[in-house]
Amino acid sequence: MDRGIPTEEVLEEMRRADPPVFYLVGTPMGRLTRMEKALIELPWRSVRDGVDVKLLEQEQELYVLTKSRDRVHKERAMRRRQLKWLWARLAQLSTMKLKREELLMKLGAARAKAPAAWRLIDVDVPASGATFSYALDRNKLRQVRRREGRYLLRTNLCGQEPAELWQFYIQLTEIEAAFRTLKDDLGLRPIYHRLEQRIEAHIFVAFLAYCLHVTLRQGSSRWPVGSRRGPCSTSSPPSRCSTFTSRLRMAAR
Repeated sequence: MDRGIPTEEVLEEMRRADPPVFYLVGTPMGRLTRMEKALIELPWRSVRDGVDVKLLEQEQELYVLTKSRDRVHKERAMRRRQLKWLWARLAQLSTMKLKREELLMKLGAARAKAPAAWRLIDVDVPASGATFSYALDRNKLRQVRRREGRYLLRTNLCGQEPAELWQFYIQLTEIEAAFRTLKDDLGLRPIYHRLEQRIEAHIFVAFLAYCLHVTLRQGSSRWPVGSRRGPCSTSSPPSRCSTFTSRLRMAAR
């Protein structure tokens, strides 16, 4: 599950269920902060090329700190791009002659556009006047760099291999990505999660979208680029390419 879905009460209920309900869920960064001292002493274990984990058992749960090399590069590039833009924007605003309200509005717009980078800069606006000062918070920057590409999972599947746990979570992200890609084509509207039948429909359609995603991905690896045998080649009838989408649309309804 995503980190924002279960509450502590729900997780406790799942652990006490008979038979127990097993879960693997992401955790907020605040929990990583609280557990950082316990995790820092533990060794890294490789689960695949470019992915390492640390395991920490506490009470009835297993915490899995994951470090992904690809994710480090991605998050670092995003952070640098945001920070570069925001620093240039603040420099530009500092030279402009603005009224106080205009300055505050422009600072607010800059913050909304680059929220992650904004947290790394100390912006000081006096109680009066239309001036401000800014400086890079190097301590926060070091902390962010240390956590880039890392995320913390928690589970009550304490006997599982770390590679299997990581694969479970990656599968969740792939299902979500497939559903996001196809929901516009399917014309899906927001789902009311307070209704059980809508929850089941959401899960079912997301699963079908993932099946389609995997099918097409495997098919594309079997047919060379430009091949006329591919599932959506120029020689294929339109119905052949839209079969899965049509069935998904029917399921969504």
